[in-house]
Amino acid sequence: MSPTALNPIQGHHDSFSLPTTTNGSTKDESQVHATARRSPEGGLIKVESDSTKYEEEGIRAKFTDRGADVVKDADGKFSVKKTEKTYEFYTKSKVGKVGLMLVGLGGNNGTTVLATHLANKHQISWRTRDGVQQPNYIGSVVRASTVRLGIEPETGKDVFVPLSDMLPMVHPNDFVIGGWDISAVPMDQAMLRAKVLEWDLQRQLIPHMEGVKPLPSIYYPDFIAANQADRADNLIEGDDKQAHLDHIRNDIRKFKSDNELDSVVVLWTANTERYAEIIPGVNDTSDNLLKSIKDSHEEVSPSTIFAVASILEGVPFINGSPQNTFVPGCIELAEKNQTFIGGDDFKSGQTKVKSVLAEFLVNAGIKPLSISSYNHLGNNDGKNLSSQRQFRSKEISKSSVVDDMVAANHLLYKTAAEVTAETGEVTKKGEHPDHIVVIKHVPAVGDSKRAIDEYYSELLMGGRNVMNIFNECEDSLLATPLIFDLAILAELLTRVTYKPEGEAEYKPLYSVLSLLSYMLKAPLVKPGTDVVNSLNRQRNALEGFLKACLGLENNGDLLLNTRIW
Repeated sequence: MSPTALNPIQGHHDSFSLPTTTNGSTKDESQVHATARRSPEGGLIKVESDSTKYEEEGIRAKFTDRGADVVKDADGKFSVKKTEKTYEFYTKSKVGKVGLMLVGLGGNNGTTVLATHLANKHQISWRTRDGVQQPNYIGSVVRASTVRLGIEPETGKDVFVPLSDMLPMVHPNDFVIGGWDISAVPMDQAMLRAKVLEWDLQRQLIPHMEGVKPLPSIYYPDFIAANQADRADNLIEGDDKQAHLDHIRNDIRKFKSDNELDSVVVLWTANTERYAEIIPGVNDTSDNLLKSIKDSHEEVSPSTIFAVASILEGVPFINGSPQNTFVPGCIELAEKNQTFIGGDDFKSGQTKVKSVLAEFLVNAGIKPLSISSYNHLGNNDGKNLSSQRQFRSKEISKSSVVDDMVAANHLLYKTAAEVTAETGEVTKKGEHPDHIVVIKHVPAVGDSKRAIDEYYSELLMGGRNVMNIFNECEDSLLATPLIFDLAILAELLTRVTYKPEGEAEYKPLYSVLSLLSYMLKAPLVKPGTDVVNSLNRQRNALEGFLKACLGLENNGDLLLNTRIW
């Protein structure tokens, strides 16, 4: 369903029109779960400020980015200079009709995405042993979390609004969903195979899903585990990687045309691949990568083919698996085409908890000495990861999650320079906790993943502390909301442009969407910049950006009015 036009009087955007029933009346939103409700007519928020203007086509807002430049003097002291730079953001209000194409549509995540979308769209409730369950988007940062907007002046109480109401965003009910899979199983059968959802819901969804079949996909056996071969019966023919690239590009164009879409987002939720070797002359530059595809070079992976196809078609591509899809040549190609890319690897359960707990310990002045993580699960993702080369991709993405938090505290952990001076051996990395990750495939537990973590830390005066966490979760029910979040935010960011104060032309944001880091284990960032793994900082960055597009400051927790007379 297309959004209504912007209403410059009522608020910053009009929300999507409410769905209508078969007799033409508007559906009662009170019967819809809070996470799936639509914004009120005219939008929920209107900023009243000279720096924020509501126009017929969008929102224009000025924002001053304030920071500090810090220089370390020869004597080891720091000189700090405050900085300010003003930008103007322009956000197009019309969302349009958005397509979401999933690579791995027939997998556990893909079937759950489609099923969740359809259940919410058609308001399909189902019975469990605990009673009647409403469809919802619980677990979605966009749809199920709030942002502190400011203070109600009469009461002094904080005012919170849904994150989805900050700017015009596509409602997940309105996605047109399609995609590719190496398995030809129709989506209703794929849903049954996945065993993620309750049967009473599945039986009601079968009529909606039985006619949906994945498009043929790319299968290069060297990149995924050999145990996936029995599923590979829906393949684009031949070994010509240039032909495969052209085929995928045509699929994207046809999907957009056939469904009369305004925009498309492509997202990889297929099998984890092995890491591709970075080889000079092969995938180190965009020109070399395109030539390597033309030559069908063995180190060009399926996910990189999909990424390149999306980039050349001008649509965002998000990598939800841990492999190095975005080789240097792929990033350079995205930069040249000013197309958006984001990754890597959905951050849904154990890693998200780890980033929070490690930050808590380090910020509390406690020194983690080792972090040991064990997982077992029984779905096809676990089966694929039982192969060592594919597991290595996952191990790399999981292991880096505490790096920046450790590096931020040189009081607890020696810097690289200190380690080099102490050992006499040059090292690029400072002191770091021992960190081990184990993943095992246990078919009996299906999509229900078990994660066990031990945090072994140093306390005051040589003391020791051990914390153990056991986490059981439905893997795909955690990943699915992240897929919606990534697609919603990627589409939004295609409608945001900016210009520094004094410049005439607006520009798109930088190609690598690091603002998506909250949802990703190994965030892809602009080359040459530091990765931020701190979950709090990632969340603050996303909230701060949405507020900046409205010309608002990102309210911290200083709460100065409560600390002065």
